[in-house]
Amino acid sequence: MTADDLDAVVSNEFSAYAYPWTRGIFSDCLNEEQECWVGSVDGTLVGHLVITPGAGEAHLLNVCVRRESQGHGYGRTLTLHALDCARAAGADALFLEVRPSNLIAARLYESLGFVEVGLRKNYYPADKGREDARVMVLDLEAFFRQSSRTQV
Repeated sequence: MTADDLDAVVSNEFSAYAYPWTRGIFSDCLNEEQECWVGSVDGTLVGHLVITPGAGEAHLLNVCVRRESQGHGYGRTLTLHALDCARAAGADALFLEVRPSNLIAARLYESLGFVEVGLRKNYYPADKGREDARVMVLDLEAFFRQSSRTQV
């Protein structure tokens, strides 16, 4: 992801989420040199992700597929890329938060081997106040050993 991608990234966020990240948040991530990636198909930016590695672990902060492109496996592809990035950065584990109401994302993460390790109360904004976040983690060494995956 570069600053030139931000219009499309923000547009995708707003198409996919009721409470999207702002352009300023993405700019900060780029300026802080977080791992920021986009996925394109035939020249159209279909998704993006932000990951922050550090201290032997990494955190998947954002993964988004634009509404019109959902259901085609791009979320899985982006998440697998995040796993590769985390591993390349020397992380042993990848953490994330997911809304309990986001069943599609939770199923994706569970299918990759993420397990719930906690709950953050009132973490996300919601229509009626706040929504909790399921904290999930994936043991990267076990994932790559089991799947025999190499970096993409």
